[in-house]
Amino acid sequence: MRKAISFILVLFCSLSVSAQTTRALFIGNSYTSVNNLPDLVSQMYSAAGETLEYSMSAPGGCTFQQHCSVSLPYVQQGDWDYVVLQEQSQLPSFPESQFMQESYPYAQSLCSLIRQYNPDVHIAFYMTWGRRDGDSQNGQYYPPLNTYEGMDSLLRARYLMMASDNNTMLSPVGAVWHYIRDNYPELELYQSDGSHPSYFGSYVAACCFYTTFTGRNPLDISWNGSLDESFANVAKNAVKRVVYDSLSNWNFETDTVQTDTTGIDERLSEKFSVFPNPSHSVLHIRIPKEMPCSSLMVRDMNGRIVCRQFAFDADPALDVSGFSNGTYLLEITSDGNHYTKTFTVSH
Repeated sequence: MRKAISFILVLFCSLSVSAQTTRALFIGNSYTSVNNLPDLVSQMYSAAGETLEYSMSAPGGCTFQQHCSVSLPYVQQGDWDYVVLQEQSQLPSFPESQFMQESYPYAQSLCSLIRQYNPDVHIAFYMTWGRRDGDSQNGQYYPPLNTYEGMDSLLRARYLMMASDNNTMLSPVGAVWHYIRDNYPELELYQSDGSHPSYFGSYVAACCFYTTFTGRNPLDISWNGSLDESFANVAKNAVKRVVYDSLSNWNFETDTVQTDTTGIDERLSEKFSVFPNPSHSVLHIRIPKEMPCSSLMVRDMNGRIVCRQFAFDADPALDVSGFSNGTYLLEITSDGNHYTKTFTVSH
């Protein structure tokens, strides 16, 4: 009888451990491999009594286009709970036409491949950061890159676009870095090259991914790595402020919600619509009555705010006749949540 009870206890424990194992694939380059970012996230899981099994495909400088072949064997292994996508650090900040040709379509291809072999996967784009002093190498050809603010705003806009259009999660590491730069300028996020993350910078990213994956409060992370507790607490508080306090702002997955009247599932990303798209004069925005809106904002693909409204009709119309041709990101704020759509202006 004792042997039977012992067997049942062992079986129960093994099943419990198995249920707490998460599998993640990190696809990127040196911003992912430096300081072994996946292992930092894994250590946070371990400290919580759980297991994160991970693989990493991160050759230096690798682009999404290259990853479509380089990382395919990893993707085809299947059974991933999470797959992280990090583009080459500069490419998403390049001029819109170059980004739309050399990065955007390959982000779509990767998402399609990942879902083909992993039907239940959660995909998370890894929003990176502007270089400490901007990208002067390419700034001579594209001036917005000459400053940190210019480069960072471009990266933010492009990663928001990729996450929104591909219905994925977004781990906004760059946004957390921006918060720390503004509020704790004495803390060094960068290595001496002004580009790659210091250990502290990677720890910040790891806190961001842990919160993105689990949805838990980063203040509960008990593993500080090799950091002084005060430094680790800065990272955790920044992630709480930027990520945890507004998780829905960074999740564009096609989860469903139950409506009160029809009982039909509706995708969160389809709560509002825009038309015609492309538009050349007036863009109409259709907003459901059950979705009270407090503001709308339009950003161009340089990250600049080109339009903002705080009071508008139930179904507002935007005059885009003065907009330049190109792709724009529309953001609607409702009950503290943010919903986005991309649209194109073509005259």
